[in-house]
Amino acid sequence: MTHFQPGILATPVPPQARHLFFAIESAADLPAALERLVQLADGEATVVGLGDSLLQALGRRLDGLRPFPALAGASVDIPSTQHALWCWLRGDDRGELLHRSRAIEAALAPALRLVQMTEAFRYKTGHDLTGYEDGTENPEGEDAVQAAIASHGPGGSFAAVQHWTHELERFAALPQQAQDHIMGRRKSDNEELEDAPESAHVKRTAQESFSPEAFVVRRSMPWAEGGQAGLVFLAFGHTLDAYEAQLRRMAGLEDGIIDALFGFSRATSGGYYWCPPLQEGRLDLRAVR
Repeated sequence: MTHFQPGILATPVPPQARHLFFAIESAADLPAALERLVQLADGEATVVGLGDSLLQALGRRLDGLRPFPALAGASVDIPSTQHALWCWLRGDDRGELLHRSRAIEAALAPALRLVQMTEAFRYKTGHDLTGYEDGTENPEGEDAVQAAIASHGPGGSFAAVQHWTHELERFAALPQQAQDHIMGRRKSDNEELEDAPESAHVKRTAQESFSPEAFVVRRSMPWAEGGQAGLVFLAFGHTLDAYEAQLRRMAGLEDGIIDALFGFSRATSGGYYWCPPLQEGRLDLRAVR
């Protein structure tokens, strides 16, 4: 058994991606639909995550999996839009991703209904649309495995998925120094700023500054649609605790200091998922059967 879906740690992020979010329509049809999904998802080109409501519909529970929490801080609202199942389709051809998503949607019916789809893409070599590199502090090699992959129970990984909508015009109108202070890095060379304010995103989310340390593996990609744009934030962890600790600090719930990102970006969705391991190249769903 492979203890994780290999697309989770594959680098770099793919040129193109699709995020599919499903709601339960018929709990009685779930077992058959998941069997069909096993035949389509390889864990590399298609990464799959199960939400807590799906497991409950199957009469199962999984230690560590829970719904995404709605959080509120001073002038900050982070919504929960938890779904039953999430698929991350990875590739380099938008047409191929379209046909693959149609096949998955058909395979999951009538048990699950597609309720949201977001197309994402790689910008430059893995940058946010603000022009700053994303995932600079990602652990690598064995450190990435330890951060992202559960070594207990059935294995697999836990995923946090959020949509962030950027006000790019507002951000672009700021002086370069102000932009750098929001991020805590210089855009020109990606160097961390020692004199950045405490609200800088780098300081809010410094993984080694938490107790216990809050390391995750980020696989975020930009999105753009209908005149709006932003980031599909995606983080994998061996539990959900590290990401939730970071998010609570960003919202100022730990020390009252709000992440400067909220000055030009807002979270519009949030979901937690368990990504099962593989067995013989296919999803291993024995833990939820």
